[in-house]
Amino acid sequence: MGAIYVMWLRQIKKYWRSKARMIGSLGQPILFLVALGFGFGPIFAKAGQGNYMNFLAPGVIVMSILFTAMFNGIEVIWDRQFGFLKETLVSPASRFKIFLGRTLGGATVATLQGVVVLLITLVIGFRPTSLAYLPVAFIFMFFVAVLFTSLGTAIAARMEDMQAFPLITNFLVMPLFFLSGSLFPLNDLSSTLLIITRINPLTYGVDAVRGALTGAFTLGLGLDFVVMAAVTAVIFAIGIYMFSKIEL
Repeated sequence: MGAIYVMWLRQIKKYWRSKARMIGSLGQPILFLVALGFGFGPIFAKAGQGNYMNFLAPGVIVMSILFTAMFNGIEVIWDRQFGFLKETLVSPASRFKIFLGRTLGGATVATLQGVVVLLITLVIGFRPTSLAYLPVAFIFMFFVAVLFTSLGTAIAARMEDMQAFPLITNFLVMPLFFLSGSLFPLNDLSSTLLIITRINPLTYGVDAVRGALTGAFTLGLGLDFVVMAAVTAVIFAIGIYMFSKIEL
């Protein structure tokens, strides 16, 4: 447990000390909230869909977690290049414990990022419908964080080029985000898009967070939980395998 705690604490300290990283990571969510929330709000209301800010805010919260968690994997490449990873892997701690500590640390940071964005949405005008479901939203925010921290680490474990990592992750992250229902309702989609959104695991995370904050579930809390738990477990296992195969 000592190795897990050390790696978890190290990830949090690195994020907390990087003020530029903390501030810079808020730029994109704020841009989406202001530009889309106020820009498309009147159009959304005229279409009879209600308050667009209430619809958009949960999607942007999940987006901030997604990007923060995914790009946490680049630290594996960074640590490999500067020798810290080698020092860690030759320690008595198992690679499973090291991976678990890194993943929990990265997921904690990503979840905290989501909480900060949630607070920003409250300032802008978003209002959750029920505080009783707020813990449910936090649980699914952490699910999303663990899922994509594991995925980012799994990808980084097979790479050595730091510049290629953002290109590959963006190739995966952007379609996942835009086809998750974060920015538009999933009702009345074409059959092709409907199938794609149902395959996308982020769809269920967005639906769960939005449902917990606004009461508007599209797929149902039970289905959201089953899919997110299953996919997170699978990606976590893949991440462990990939991390265990790192060659120094």
